[in-house]
Amino acid sequence: MTWSFRSAALVLGLGCVAGTLWEGLDDRLAALAFGLLVALGEAARRPGADVREAAPLGAAGGLAYALLGADAGIAARDGALQVVAVVGAAALLGNVPHIASGRRPTPDHLARRVLTVGFAAVCFQPLDTRGALEQWGGPAYALLLVALLVLTVLCDAVLAAAQAHSRTGWPFGPLLRDELRGLLGIGSAVCATGAVMALAVAVVGLWALPVFCLPLLLTQLSLRRYEAVRATYRQTIASLARATEIAGYTPAGHARRVAALSQAVGRDLGLSRAELTVLEYAALMHDIGQLSLVDPVPAGATAVLPAAEQRRIALLGGAVVRQTGVAAAVAVVVERQADPYREQPLAARIVRVVNAYEEKSRDSGPGGPLTALEELRLATAGDYAPEVVEALARVLARDCLTLRAAG
Repeated sequence: MTWSFRSAALVLGLGCVAGTLWEGLDDRLAALAFGLLVALGEAARRPGADVREAAPLGAAGGLAYALLGADAGIAARDGALQVVAVVGAAALLGNVPHIASGRRPTPDHLARRVLTVGFAAVCFQPLDTRGALEQWGGPAYALLLVALLVLTVLCDAVLAAAQAHSRTGWPFGPLLRDELRGLLGIGSAVCATGAVMALAVAVVGLWALPVFCLPLLLTQLSLRRYEAVRATYRQTIASLARATEIAGYTPAGHARRVAALSQAVGRDLGLSRAELTVLEYAALMHDIGQLSLVDPVPAGATAVLPAAEQRRIALLGGAVVRQTGVAAAVAVVVERQADPYREQPLAARIVRVVNAYEEKSRDSGPGGPLTALEELRLATAGDYAPEVVEALARVLARDCLTLRAAG
């Protein structure tokens, strides 16, 4: 499916470029101004950032150009073909600095940009060219732009979720839900800026572009600072999680493996992005309560301990997490991971199952993963949540982990 999106965007972009070259470029100054804005926005894109929209300035500029009906009171006749051609070429140009610095371009990101702008331009430009919007004035015209922007960002959310589903195999529903939630953050800022720029250019001309893109640029800078703080926060949690490894209570890499597999299981079960973050942090710190033990458990395998001892270690771990200033939701997952699974929150059920699987399959030879999974299935009557065990089995089968271990 990923290739179908890329192919559709490529065909659309090349067709629009050919059509623009055939018909000629209208309003070259507006095309240059919006193209420069999109290129600058793409050049300032945050590569690898874990956010919904990595180039908000480029997105807002492309949407504003697609919804441009006039320039300083003079009707604009750029047309849908020219809009898509200019935005696509500018997006490619804006990625040149990333390529020059050794970072790979992101075809999915570019495909979404072309298809989203194409959707907005096809919805708006033909109506504007035929004069069908002339009777729409004042607030009615602004509401029309907002409605078209809402439809456009919904289309973009569906495209983004479909691309992620095709690329990762994660369930489409939770991915779409996360994309729609993202519209309340940076998505709403992009839509508002795109609409305001289109309306402002229609009244005062192209001088409105640098004025009205400044707030979004400042927002992007603030997001970068937030990402840096969040990265430092995660590094702190990872360092705390390594305390049990350094002290010799757990094997090296155990917490990281449990966290990675727990996230995969959580995605399969449809957890949201915020819930996955809590799950990751709790999985990283799930063994921190073992620091209270006088004698370490052999290989850190708490799954073989009596239930009362498991709960004592879990409660101590939750207390330690609360002292570190980590979110209370993380501490709840850590301290409840040893409770009866019917009383646990879903994140605690996941950590318990994945931790047991990692401990049972470790150092067990080629058949270890298969044996561990079978033991977990046999214990679903009382110890482990059946839906989590089956989700773990699906993740292992999808990633071919079980098959590799069996071979």
